[in-house]
Amino acid sequence: MEGADEGGIERVVDSKDLQQQSKALDKLTDRVEDRQLDSTRVQEAMASIAASAEADRNAMRMREKELAAVKINAADVDIIANELELDRKVAERTLREHKGDAVAAIQHLLR
Repeated sequence: MEGADEGGIERVVDSKDLQQQSKALDKLTDRVEDRQLDSTRVQEAMASIAASAEADRNAMRMREKELAAVKINAADVDIIANELELDRKVAERTLREHKGDAVAAIQHLLR
């Protein structure tokens, strides 16, 4: 009888083990599904960021084209660069940003 009891106890333990394993597998499966959903969200977010970055680059290109189209006087660039002791590129950029208005560019630089 002892052998039968031991066998019965082993079966109970085995069924408890199976239940625990089943619960553990369910939890694992749920986590995998959550991870898959999270990875989809991450992919969507990355695509959104990439699209936003591309839009920013296009806006910067357009801004640079607009600034390049502004006509400026080379003498104004020289005066601003020399008097304010600035690099010519900084003086030229500031002058373009102020549509060639030397006074507005100088005021901006002196702030």
